[in-house]
Amino acid sequence: MISLGGAIGTGLFLGSGPAIHTAGPGGALVAYIVIGIMVYFIMTSLGELASFMPVSGAFSTYASRFIDPALGFALGWNYWLTWAMTLAAELSASTMVMKFWFPHSSTLLWSPLFLILLFLLNYLSVKGYGEGEYWFSLIKVATIIIFIIVGILMIIGIMGGKPIGFTNFTVGHAPFAGGIMGTLGIFIAAGFSFQGTEIVGVAAGESENPAKNVPRSVRSIFWRILLFYCLAIFIIGLIVPYTNGSLEGETVMVSPFTLVFKKAGLAFAASVMNAIILTAVLSAGNSSLYVTSRMLYAMAKDGLAPRFFTKLNKRGIPVWALVVTALVGILAFLSSIFGDGIVYVWLMNSVGVTGFIFWLGIAASHYRFRKAFIAQGYSLNDLPYRAKLFPFGPIFAFILCLVVLLAQDYQAFLGNHINWGSVIAAYLGIPLFLVLWFGYKFIKKTKVIPLEECKIDFDEHRV
Repeated sequence: MISLGGAIGTGLFLGSGPAIHTAGPGGALVAYIVIGIMVYFIMTSLGELASFMPVSGAFSTYASRFIDPALGFALGWNYWLTWAMTLAAELSASTMVMKFWFPHSSTLLWSPLFLILLFLLNYLSVKGYGEGEYWFSLIKVATIIIFIIVGILMIIGIMGGKPIGFTNFTVGHAPFAGGIMGTLGIFIAAGFSFQGTEIVGVAAGESENPAKNVPRSVRSIFWRILLFYCLAIFIIGLIVPYTNGSLEGETVMVSPFTLVFKKAGLAFAASVMNAIILTAVLSAGNSSLYVTSRMLYAMAKDGLAPRFFTKLNKRGIPVWALVVTALVGILAFLSSIFGDGIVYVWLMNSVGVTGFIFWLGIAASHYRFRKAFIAQGYSLNDLPYRAKLFPFGPIFAFILCLVVLLAQDYQAFLGNHINWGSVIAAYLGIPLFLVLWFGYKFIKKTKVIPLEECKIDFDEHRV
């Protein structure tokens, strides 16, 4: 449920509309399927690593052990920064969502209340996080299942009037309205929508029997993504023509889900979808606090962060890591209120691409782990879970991730003048990552670890 909930959020409920409007229903569908396949290989790579070595806050540890401690340092701090800024973004989003019902309420009212709620869920016990995320995910999953059923009934004419069929797939330039470049332009949006699926790897260290449960999650994630994302986008494309200007919007009033429910004659659709989007926002905030505190804890144990972040309370919660993350999140949120929000915009831009960066790190870490495992004479039969199609899987995911990362704002380079403002905003996260990586490498004089010297502790991690 955690991995599924991590993949379902505002990217689907709000972002699917602009994607269909830009690339047409066919273009959006192709983009989400291709990125879904890439995410599947990322998840199988993470599944092999996490089931063999279930550590809390996994990515930095894997990169440090199987590639280079400097890379582990950069990946860990980038991942922490990404989710700390995500917490700030979700606090801002929660205020906008609540203004749907309470338009005259103060901006400073709702965000602190939600932050306190999420902090307590994470502070009281890891079970509190898991229980909260389970119910948040369940609400989102139930919404999509109902949406799919209603959509199918509309397509065949049982709800909303006459049958719709495939008419909207032939409107204008559909199904591929933007051509190949329009489809490629959706790749980055699809990738952002899927970010969060990797949380199952961070949670592996605190899950029950990770050698059994992590592979089970990984095996089903592809089909879940295919069903929930691709089928939902297919239905939206059939029911709402891509030329509908309302698809451009990113508010609950014009969510494609709201548009479909209203066409079905469900007048309360906007209010219900607003409640659903609030659960998606709280779910992302809940996950932000969990993964960032565990990442700080894991890095501190590996000597990549201050030692006081390893301090646990009697319930096993890394308290100081949790407190610092909450403080950074609220400070970033306040930067969006005071002044003209420039600091906040730059912070969000700096982490906008890091989801693809740590996916690159997962693929590279898995490739090196498998090579080291064989080089040190171990048998693949000793792995609790073995990723399929190795080495094609991690290589394919790495290359596609790299292409999407570097080509995300290709439009800025078109024409006679390069839009440098757009370029800086889109790519700021890459130099930040490289400064962390090579800065640590220069100071600590680290080197790429030979395969024969990578640390593989069988007895420590076998479950």
